[in-house]
Amino acid sequence: MNAIGILKQLKDKGVRFTPQRQAILEFLLETQSHPTADEIYHHVKAKFPGVSLGTIYNTLNMLKEHGHLLELSYGDMASRFDGNPNNHYHIVCSKCGKVADFHGPLIDMDQEVTEKSGFLILGHRMEFYGVCPDCRKDEQLN
Repeated sequence: MNAIGILKQLKDKGVRFTPQRQAILEFLLETQSHPTADEIYHHVKAKFPGVSLGTIYNTLNMLKEHGHLLELSYGDMASRFDGNPNNHYHIVCSKCGKVADFHGPLIDMDQEVTEKSGFLILGHRMEFYGVCPDCRKDEQLN
């Protein structure tokens, strides 16, 4: 869904949208980089110098609550945010922390896991870890 469609959906639910919130949403929809809140803040601050980090976090939480955003948590590292909320897999570079999408067939095990575990499965997340092409190239140069 594009920014206009998401904005309309949220406005219909009574969510107030400021130009700063719109800039955050548009950045998330345009980027493939899975940015941290701090990276989003610096990007939006270039257009809106008065934006606060609180506005960034409040907007990210609101978008997540309404299903328009994925938050990817990696333990000690800062969360990263994905503007594509549809189920898909990620590849994480173990050297630099870069996160990339992997589009391939989804593993459909939710029903099997429910039957074998007794848990009601609400979703799953699978990630691959490795070394990205840029870090591999740097390793070869050294």
